[in-house]
Amino acid sequence: MIFAKLRNRLLGFGISACLAPLALSQPATSTALTSIAMDPAQPRAQRIEAIRELYPQLLLGDELPQRTICVWDVMGRNGPVYAAAQDQQSQLLALGVQIELQAYTNEGVLTDDLKAGQCDAALFTGIRAREFNRFAGTIDAVGAIPAQQHMQMLLQVLANPKMAARMEQGPYVVMGVAPMGAAYVFVNDRKISTLAKASGKRIAVMDYDPIQAEMILGLGGNPVPTSIVSAGSKFNNGFVDVLPAPLVAYHVMELYHGIGEQGGIVDYPFSQLTLQLVGRKDAFPTEVAQLVREDFAKRLAEIEQRVAQQTGDIPDDVWIDISDEDKREYQTLMQQARIELRDRGYYDADMLRLQRRIRCKFEPAHPECSAQLE
Repeated sequence: MIFAKLRNRLLGFGISACLAPLALSQPATSTALTSIAMDPAQPRAQRIEAIRELYPQLLLGDELPQRTICVWDVMGRNGPVYAAAQDQQSQLLALGVQIELQAYTNEGVLTDDLKAGQCDAALFTGIRAREFNRFAGTIDAVGAIPAQQHMQMLLQVLANPKMAARMEQGPYVVMGVAPMGAAYVFVNDRKISTLAKASGKRIAVMDYDPIQAEMILGLGGNPVPTSIVSAGSKFNNGFVDVLPAPLVAYHVMELYHGIGEQGGIVDYPFSQLTLQLVGRKDAFPTEVAQLVREDFAKRLAEIEQRVAQQTGDIPDDVWIDISDEDKREYQTLMQQARIELRDRGYYDADMLRLQRRIRCKFEPAHPECSAQLE
C-alpha cells in the first residue's frame, strides 16, 4: 500500500539527523525491503521506493531533504576535486537529495567539521579518511596496489553489497571511493633514485600523520612535516628534496619548478591514492550509501578519464628509470612497512589480505602468493 502511495511522489528519500530509525511493526517486511534496497539486480526505482518505505518517519513531504557535503580541494571551488563533487551532486539529486557543497582548502578543518556534525558527509583523501574507516583507509597503503587494473578490480569488489558492513565504522559510512591515480616520488636531484640514496635527504611527510615521519626516519631520511597546501611550495623552493605526490600535482602544484634541470620523477608508483566520500550514518543510511557506492563504481572509467585529463602531459625526460633490482628493493621494503603498520593497528589486515589476493590474480607466480605474509 505504501508503495502505491509513493509512486506518484518524487523518487527520493529524506533523512533527519535528529531522528533515530523507526522500528517497523513487521520485522519480516523490513527484512524484505532491505533485501530489495541492497540488491543491484532490482530496478533502481524499486530500490529507492524500498528505502523510502524503510524510513517513513524521515520523509519530508514533497520537499527534497538537504544535506551538506564538505569537499576538500587545494584549489577550492576552482579545483578538480570540487568539479568532481559537482558531478556527484547531480547523482545524489537523482536519489532525491538536495546537496549543498562547501569547499575547503584545509583538510584538517574539514575533518573537524565532519566530526562536529557541521558536514553530513565529506569528500577528502583516503589517508585522512582512515580515521573514520580503517578498512577503506588502508586502500592507499604503500605498494599495496601496483597498477590501475588492480584498483579497478578492488573498487568493483568494494561496491558489492556483501562488503557494506565493512564500509561502516562507528557513526560513519564510506559512501564512495574514487581513484586519484598513482603517487610517485618527485626529487630535485636525479641521483636520489632509490630509497637507499634518499638517506639524509629532506623528505616531505604529512604533518598530521606521525607514522609517516617514523617510516622516513627508519629509512635514514630527514622527515619534514608539511600540509598538502604547502607541500608544493616547499618542494619548489628547495625546503624539501623529496616529495611523494600524485602525478596530477606536476601541473596543479607546478612541481616542474622544484624539479628544475637536475630533478625528476622516479618511474615507480609507490601507492595508488584515493578520494573517499565519508558520510554520517544518521544522514545517509546503509541502503542509501550502497546506492552511492554503486554509482561511484559505475562511473569508474569516467573518473579515471578525468584524472588523466587533469594530469596532462608529463615530459619524457622528467622520468627517472630504475633497474628491476631497485624495483624489487622497493617492493620488499614496502611490504615490510605494510606488515609492521598492520601489526601496529595502522593498516587493516583484511584490506591488506584482499589487496594481496588481487595482486596474485594478476601475478600468481609471485613469491608473496605462496608466502601469504599479508
